Amino acid sequence: MSLQLRKLLIATNNPGKVVELTGFALTLPLELFSLTDFPTISEVEETGNTFDENARLKASGYAIQTGLVAIADDSGLEVAALDLRPGILSSRYGGLDTDFATKMSKLLAEIAETGDIERRARFVCSMAISDKKGDIIFSASGICEGKIASEPRGNGGFGYDPIFIPDGFDRTFGELPDVVKQKISHRARAFKQIIPFLRDFSVI
Repeated sequence: MSLQLRKLLIATNNPGKVVELTGFALTLPLELFSLTDFPTISEVEETGNTFDENARLKASGYAIQTGLVAIADDSGLEVAALDLRPGILSSRYGGLDTDFATKMSKLLAEIAETGDIERRARFVCSMAISDKKGDIIFSASGICEGKIASEPRGNGGFGYDPIFIPDGFDRTFGELPDVVKQKISHRARAFKQIIPFLRDFSVI
C-alpha cells in the first residue's frame, strides 16, 4: 500500500488507553496524538451494536473532525455467567458517572447471585483505522480469555483489570506488570495485527 503517514490520532480520551496504545506504537515512526490534543472536538456517540461497529464509528468520526488518520478501539468485558454482560456497555455499566470500583462491586454481586463457580470471562477488543476522509482502511480484533477474581486485587491497569485473571496466571491484570499485559491483553492482540499494516505505509 502506497500511502503517506506521518501522524496518527489515538482516538480516545481514556488516559489508560492512551498510555497502552502509545506503548504499542513506539516502534513506529509516527507522531502520535490523542483527543486531549483537540479540546473542542465533538464526542462521537457509541451507537453500534457490536465492538466492531463502535470502533469504526469512532475512528471515522474523529478522523473527519481532526483531519488525521485515526485509530480507535471499543473493548469490554464479557462474563459467561451473565450472558456476556456487560459487553459493549462495560464503560457505562451501572451508569456513566459510576466509578469502576462501584462497577466492579455490582458485577461481583451479580456473579455471586448466579452461583457460578467457574467465573469464566473474557476481554474483547475491536480496533479500526480510518483515513482522513472517514473511510475505514483496516480493522482487527483481539480476545483475552480468563476468569473473574472473587474480589479486586492490585492497583495497576484501569477499568475492570483488578478483577480479571487471564488464563495461565494466578494474578489479575491489576497485579501483573505492564510488560506482561502488553503482550497478552485483548488490545495487545488486536494491535499486533495492526502494526504490519501501519508499517506498510510509506512514511516520508
